[in-house]
Amino acid sequence: MGVRGRKTGLKRINAPRHWMLDKMGGVWAPKPSSGPHKSRECVPLIVLLRNRLKYALTYHEAKMIVKQRLVSVDGKARSDMRYPAGFMDVVSLAKTDEHFRLLYDVRGRFAIHRIQAEEAKYKLCRVREVKVGPKKVPYVITHDGRTIRYPDPQIKANDTLKIDISTGKITDFFKFDSGNLAMVIGGKNTGRVGVVTHRERHPGSFEIVYIKDTNGHSFATRMQYVFIIGKGNRPFVSLPKSKGIKLSIVEQREKHPPKK
Repeated sequence: MGVRGRKTGLKRINAPRHWMLDKMGGVWAPKPSSGPHKSRECVPLIVLLRNRLKYALTYHEAKMIVKQRLVSVDGKARSDMRYPAGFMDVVSLAKTDEHFRLLYDVRGRFAIHRIQAEEAKYKLCRVREVKVGPKKVPYVITHDGRTIRYPDPQIKANDTLKIDISTGKITDFFKFDSGNLAMVIGGKNTGRVGVVTHRERHPGSFEIVYIKDTNGHSFATRMQYVFIIGKGNRPFVSLPKSKGIKLSIVEQREKHPPKK
């Protein structure tokens, strides 16, 4: 008899590497629910609470926390412990009055970055598409599944929007231009931060963007992996400890010399 419907389980050995689940901790891993982020580019709330923040010791404890509607993602209480939280999402815990933003570290893993309450009021969203709907209503689709009607006419695909979480309205936007600060959200350079220097067009293939970090190192990545996070050198979100600077093996050895 054949398999019917989607797969309802996820083996731990097949779980995304950035969840950092130990291989010997069991056979199964929590499979993310359907949501605004792809299953390979998200973290279920149970993994956040149990494995990363250590607020729960077991599956059952994580379930009890979430079912009491104590965990909010982007200002909305989520009672599904498998809800997929993704890049730039703001996770808030009501009891402890803590706020975290999901960003990438330079090793391509999700960094659960603690932020202040003031910064938790907004998030940045990358524009995936700009379209015109019925009755010629223009709208944009963002990387986290939002549809926003009547955007500023200057907003184009790949630009970044600053969105007020409580109202869902656009308060500011940053153009996808040379000279702006960007974070890489895919590929080998995931998590690196630098200023966009120039862009190469390759008809029929991927457009390549060149980025230079504050240490003077330049690297290239595909255009769809570039997420603008600020104007000029100023980021509009606080960054994790490494500030998006990837050290070479030699630089790492100098910074952390081996113990003799």
